[in-house]
Amino acid sequence: MQKVTRLFDFPYYQLEKHALKEALVSKKNGEWIKTSTQEYIDKANAISRGLLRLGVKPNDKIAVISLTNRTEWNIMDIGILQLGAQNVPIYPTISEEDYAYVLNHSEAKYCFVSCHEVYEKVVSIKDQVKSLENVYSFDELTNCDNWGKVLELGSDKSNQDEVEKLMHAVTPDDLATLIYTSGTTGRPKGVMLSHNNLVSNAIESSKRFPIEDGKTKALSFLPLCHVYERMLIYLYQYRGVSIYYAESLDKISDNLKETSPHVMTAVPRLLEKVYDKIYAKGTELTGIKKKLFFWAVELGLKYEPYGQNGWWYETQLSIARKLIFSKWKEGLGGNLGLIASGSAALQPRLSRIFNAAEFGLMEGYGLSETSPVISVNDMREGGFKIGTVGKPIDRTEVKIASDGEICIKGPQVMLGYYKDEEKTKEVIVDGYFLTGDIGELDSDGFLKVTDRKKEMFKTSGGKYVAPQLLENRFKQSRFIEQIMVVGEGEKMPAALIQPDFEFLKEWASLHNINVPENSSLIENEKVLERYQQEIDEANEKFAKWEKVKQFRLTPDAWSMEGGHLTPTMKLKRKIIKQKYMALYNDIYEH
Repeated sequence: MQKVTRLFDFPYYQLEKHALKEALVSKKNGEWIKTSTQEYIDKANAISRGLLRLGVKPNDKIAVISLTNRTEWNIMDIGILQLGAQNVPIYPTISEEDYAYVLNHSEAKYCFVSCHEVYEKVVSIKDQVKSLENVYSFDELTNCDNWGKVLELGSDKSNQDEVEKLMHAVTPDDLATLIYTSGTTGRPKGVMLSHNNLVSNAIESSKRFPIEDGKTKALSFLPLCHVYERMLIYLYQYRGVSIYYAESLDKISDNLKETSPHVMTAVPRLLEKVYDKIYAKGTELTGIKKKLFFWAVELGLKYEPYGQNGWWYETQLSIARKLIFSKWKEGLGGNLGLIASGSAALQPRLSRIFNAAEFGLMEGYGLSETSPVISVNDMREGGFKIGTVGKPIDRTEVKIASDGEICIKGPQVMLGYYKDEEKTKEVIVDGYFLTGDIGELDSDGFLKVTDRKKEMFKTSGGKYVAPQLLENRFKQSRFIEQIMVVGEGEKMPAALIQPDFEFLKEWASLHNINVPENSSLIENEKVLERYQQEIDEANEKFAKWEKVKQFRLTPDAWSMEGGHLTPTMKLKRKIIKQKYMALYNDIYEH
């Protein structure tokens, strides 16, 4: 019986338990190309043999940089790991300067890229990376060796026994990967994760996944270089789930309809956008249809699990599900019954509405340094509570320090930061990893994360402000796409806001405000008055010292490319503040 103790054991375990015809599925030239479990293993072995012939040895680092998730990523991953070498996935959207830093810091020997765009970035800094011997591409490019050459090199099976010997030598505690955090501050840090870190996390997290083994389909689109999606890919392999890779963020809704998955992962920002789109469609309805739509939304926003609202509410909810929410489900492929949300705090209203609509939205919590899952909600056996990130998974101990910091101990805690003992010692104390997050455990054992320790700030009046709590409330406004609460050391909190320009322009034309340019629109008096209303309404919930007293609108959209957001759509606070320093100074009259 195949026992899973190292990451490359997953596909072999799947072959034994649920040999799938559609283990990995990617879209190429408009067609979904299926790779079976057997073919996946065969190609991974060919990659291992090819890499050996290229001189790859145990503990060599191989970088993989892909703009989209694709089958080749998994084949490379297993092919690299079987040799006792390490896979170093890199965020495709980071700057060329950071590419050079990560490739040098990890001393990458080879680099595999997805496409022309990534190849150009690597080539521009290749001469700065002495360790890098060659670059291969998954797409056919005229000026770059194709990864097919390595497969070809491995087609001769005469050195397979050498692959087996190296596989046999890999232990669960060996280093498997370096994950460079796309930190919201400073240089990326290389998080060292062992096979056991990720294997234990996939197996323990799997217990919280109410899916049918061997009969479930997942859609994957969060970056595979991010530890959250990557761990789930191993979990899916363990449970015999067919993995379909979305083409891109823009094509998600098409891909959902084409593949009808049962499960997917998401970050709160994406769920906010999905909800806003559904809501916008509702506003276009007329008459009784419109009334019914908003009746269902109102009902959904009051949702509590386990029938806590009583029989009358449940009766109405079942009507709303038949008439309205079933159409939402159809729009997302028809089968979606489990969405795992992570990476940032989820607004409770989204948890309510998506669960009222039976999407099974479960929020979890973790960090790259914890491989990543620490806790996650689970609808079964009372394991779900709105506004929390669930109960800690098995074999994980959570304690709250005297200052409120969440500290954890368990098999998922990283080996440390690569080449940085000092930083490692700062965050791993007496076997506990200090998360840098503030939170509390309630009497039922549910974990609640209230803010990032680093992001909380004190006003000049000495009062603490937790920006994430405020931001999540303000983002409920359809006028606000992104918001960052500022005010450290200042007399009051204020906010920099990126309007939802699409919605704002519609609103402006309805109110006969004819301003074509964003820059003029955000200075329009009527527009500013409208935003003030939104701010006043959101402020009502907060204590006097927390209220946002002033705001400024920014003329451009905040994006990953613009440097405002990390690849998982979290705010890069320092950079946003620098970019809008003039607006900041204007607020505080510096």
